[in-house]
Amino acid sequence: MTLPEYRLRLPGWIDDLVPDDVVLPDVDDRMRFVVSLARRNVAEDTGGPFGAAIFERDSGRLVAPGVNRVVPARSATAHAEIVAISLAGQVKGTFDLSAGTATELVTSVEPCAMCLGAVPWSGVAAVVCGARDEDARAVGFDEGDKPADWIDSLAARGIDVVRDVMRADAAAVLQDYAAAGGIIYNGKSMPDA
Repeated sequence: MTLPEYRLRLPGWIDDLVPDDVVLPDVDDRMRFVVSLARRNVAEDTGGPFGAAIFERDSGRLVAPGVNRVVPARSATAHAEIVAISLAGQVKGTFDLSAGTATELVTSVEPCAMCLGAVPWSGVAAVVCGARDEDARAVGFDEGDKPADWIDSLAARGIDVVRDVMRADAAAVLQDYAAAGGIIYNGKSMPDA
């Protein structure tokens, strides 16, 4: 049996939206950027309503953006956070994003159960969240079984969590996506796109 190659590509419009050497020192600017990724991903019909990025924590230099690619990639693991973490590893040349300069994951929605599992293994020093888990669930997404004390668990590992950064703007992307009839994929509901 010849297995197919697994490649995950960002949509072409990313090149237009993300100029070389993006530096966003302010956390609100970083979140605004990530929310714009999510919104554009929906507008271009290139994935779900989620955006994420890995930034150098102190300088605000963008290491790698990520958008949700679940449906177009036919991959349940192609969440925005996983895409950003994976691409950041390629950019940095290591699976350990703590190597060299401390990094943070900025995500338009709190991580789901899968993405939460990837956070400590990625080596990021912080997670900055826009919309909350309940905002994603309110439009129909299944965020999985996350421990109630997930923030404390990350803190115990030395990973800071900041919530509700531009929450209303991030939640609006979810609401707009659902209202427009966007695919709410939850495992077995996944279409054969």
